[in-house]
Amino acid sequence: MSMELNKIFGAVLLAGLIAMLSGFASEVLVHPKKSEKNAYAVAVPQGAAVADKGAAAAAGPAAIGPLLASADAAAGQGAAKACAACHSFDKGGANKVGPNLFGVVGGPKGHVAGFGYSDALVKTGGAWSFDELNKFLHDPKAYAPGTKMTFAGLKKDAERANVIAYLRSLSDSPVPLPK
Repeated sequence: MSMELNKIFGAVLLAGLIAMLSGFASEVLVHPKKSEKNAYAVAVPQGAAVADKGAAAAAGPAAIGPLLASADAAAGQGAAKACAACHSFDKGGANKVGPNLFGVVGGPKGHVAGFGYSDALVKTGGAWSFDELNKFLHDPKAYAPGTKMTFAGLKKDAERANVIAYLRSLSDSPVPLPK
């Protein structure tokens, strides 16, 4: 019985050795050539510049005032469903991983007493104006480096405006829209 196991082990070892040696041999024998130009050319309109993602991110979000004029709070409520994993929206609702967002628009940063906000967010101070929410929702980590919020942000201007319009509606007396 032990002789049969030795034969099986030897066969597996030999197969592995042959596979390894054939890999080494293929590297020595085959030398691929890199093409000097791409096999497929992408047509770009003449005069069009390729947008640099870093430059677009540095520019920041679009102004929120004009976007709020045509924003749809119902669409914002749908988009905010992704936020519901960490936030509640009901008046007097419990905090989750993030604070309850009822009354956030126009309210002070850190508006929920007893919630453990990150120092980075508390240091920004002030109130959650439309413009401040726009900047924060565009890129939370750039707005308050070191924030506990792990959300990547809403990059689409219209979607961000819809969410802000929805958050504005979550109030006993909504803040007037900017002119």
